[in-house]
Amino acid sequence: MHTATRVTAAALAAVTALSLSACRDSRTSASTGGGKGDTVKIMVGGIDKVIYLPAKLTEQLGYFKAEGVTVQLLTEPAGAQAENVLISGDVNGVVGFYDHTIDLQTKDKCIESVVQLADVPGEAEVVSAAKAGRITSPAGFKGRKLGVTSPGSSTDFLTQYLATKNGVKTSEYTTVKAGAGQTFIAALNNGGIDAGMTTDPTIAQLTDTGKGKVLLDMRTEAGARAALGGLYPSSSLYMNCDYVRSHAQVVQKLANALVRTLAWIKAHKPAEIAAKMPADYAGGSPTLYEKAVADSIGMFNGDGLMPADGANNVLNVLAQFSPNVKGKKDSIDLSKTYTTEFASKAPKQ
Repeated sequence: MHTATRVTAAALAAVTALSLSACRDSRTSASTGGGKGDTVKIMVGGIDKVIYLPAKLTEQLGYFKAEGVTVQLLTEPAGAQAENVLISGDVNGVVGFYDHTIDLQTKDKCIESVVQLADVPGEAEVVSAAKAGRITSPAGFKGRKLGVTSPGSSTDFLTQYLATKNGVKTSEYTTVKAGAGQTFIAALNNGGIDAGMTTDPTIAQLTDTGKGKVLLDMRTEAGARAALGGLYPSSSLYMNCDYVRSHAQVVQKLANALVRTLAWIKAHKPAEIAAKMPADYAGGSPTLYEKAVADSIGMFNGDGLMPADGANNVLNVLAQFSPNVKGKKDSIDLSKTYTTEFASKAPKQ
């Protein structure tokens, strides 16, 4: 959550519970969503995070409606939680990190990305300003408390990768569940973590106050390649394979709308993009929110397609650090974790 949200943990839990309750009460609609009169339910792993901006922006631009599909966007604070809601059948799709599709294949679940929104993580490793002089690279992670969204999350796996790549064993630092938004900011400010991986607008808030400094920036292609050695596809719309096959027309409409949004992003300035988002996303500081959008907007591709080498790079990272994927790399069929069928057919804007 960013500054605008300022919701207590109890209130957030209550809102989430109500959202999920509504989904469960409409389980039939969720499992067959997209037919005439039905609503397609999509869970977003933090709807106000800039890394997932295309989902809400598509709604704001009216592109779902233009395609003749009714979409209900719900939100969970973390991608791992959003994934669980999809598996339980409460929603039809998730806007979250692509790496979940690989992880779930090890559990005999067929989930595939139908629109790849971003080619890089859109994350940054932010270090406390008080520790910035002593933590100048991931080699300085040894003995430190490092914040991630939650254990087993994409931020956790990336943190492990960065540490070991720079000579620090995962047993040599402490992983701390720091969440996002205000919980992450509080953890960094009160010494609960020395550094951590997060997204905008949290990054913008920390750097603006001077409480945090960006150590590694993976919001751009250049930054991602420098930190990870290649592209690392992240934000995507992923869905159950059975749903994709049985609702191909609906999935095509979703892809048309999202790809149209990606093209719109490429054609507009950060200020124009920020202005289209809900006012409360700015947290009372439109200028700071515009900066957050400007700093992260380069992560989004313009076509919704998976980059040729991207999926394999994600698999390589997970094969080293995901308990579920370790030892199973050779059995993973990447062709079943994403499809370019729908994005490639989307009208070019």
